[in-house]
Amino acid sequence: MTQSISVKCKLIVHQELRREIDRTLDRFADACNQILDTAKVAKCWNVTKLHHLVYHPVRLSTGLKANHVCQAIRRVVSNAKAVKQIHKFRPTSISLDARTFKYDESNQVAGITLISGRVNLPLKIGGYQIALLRGQAPTSATLNKTRQGDYYINIVVEIDAPPTGKTPKVVGVDLGRIDIATTSTGKAWSGKQIQSVRDKYSKTRANIQRKRTRSARRLMRRLQGREQRFQSWLNHNISKQLVSEAKQLNAALAFEDLTNIRQSLNQQPRNKTERRRTNNWAFYQLRVFVAYKAIIAGVRVVFVPPAYTSKSCSRCGHVHPETDKKKSYRHGKKFKCGHCGFDHDSDINAACNIAALGRSVSSPESPGFSCRLEGQLDLFPIAAL
Repeated sequence: MTQSISVKCKLIVHQELRREIDRTLDRFADACNQILDTAKVAKCWNVTKLHHLVYHPVRLSTGLKANHVCQAIRRVVSNAKAVKQIHKFRPTSISLDARTFKYDESNQVAGITLISGRVNLPLKIGGYQIALLRGQAPTSATLNKTRQGDYYINIVVEIDAPPTGKTPKVVGVDLGRIDIATTSTGKAWSGKQIQSVRDKYSKTRANIQRKRTRSARRLMRRLQGREQRFQSWLNHNISKQLVSEAKQLNAALAFEDLTNIRQSLNQQPRNKTERRRTNNWAFYQLRVFVAYKAIIAGVRVVFVPPAYTSKSCSRCGHVHPETDKKKSYRHGKKFKCGHCGFDHDSDINAACNIAALGRSVSSPESPGFSCRLEGQLDLFPIAAL
């Protein structure tokens, strides 16, 4: 089993080549915008059909190589599937394939095809990147230009991943906004810092939006980039620690399946601030980071239904009756069972319930997780995604 990862490498670019790289980036962005306009008019988002419509006119008008045009078509179609509304493409990156890119391990050089032809650019990388690229023959990459004028290449490599076998041990992970993640082992990562940063950027954006100038729009994009990078950095750190703990314990990781959670939360009456905070909740990104890191580490990840995980007692399995909401067992960070008197942190209690459900998925032969609700014995439906 293999896992694809992207290795970010800085390029050493001499002054005489910068103009040629920038010209290729400009032409590639121009090609993407032409293809996008044609796709919108023709309402065509199929790569093959769009290729027949745009290949010759776009190549003639931009002067790009054949494979650059093909990559531009694929980028437009993939972006259309990923986002609801595609904005104008900017000259910040270009996609490369096996015919427009080659990695030379012996000399640590990246061969890249530009409009003027093939150039060899030295890589400025450390031991981490060298270890990941050792023995690889990558066939795809992305050339990027930062706002500071530096050039990077993200090289896609395939690394071997150990198989994920069954294990009776499961670490449950409860995701939330107050605490970003809480494990059944008692570890927690507070969300106060990220919430403070997001509130700060929200107020700054509100002040900038009133100006409606070109410099204000540039500042908006820069602030958005900072916020996203901070969120990614935080999720990378949390996901790394979660996978590391599971590997040390030889355990699987269990998460709630939170598909469509935003839609269901937005249907509830809430103020504008709470709605914004929920919509900025990057739980899916954290889940994606955990997924690929777990594959590399050989850690199994399972998903369970979220129903009753925060309302059930992890000691006796009793569920708070829906008919008596005023006497809820959970009050913020505290959970006290009205059946057995168990008093615990509410997030850790939920994580323990998730771990119990995860054990039913990871080891189906183990006893199922059950709860007693108003005198009735109900079994939770379990699903592995």
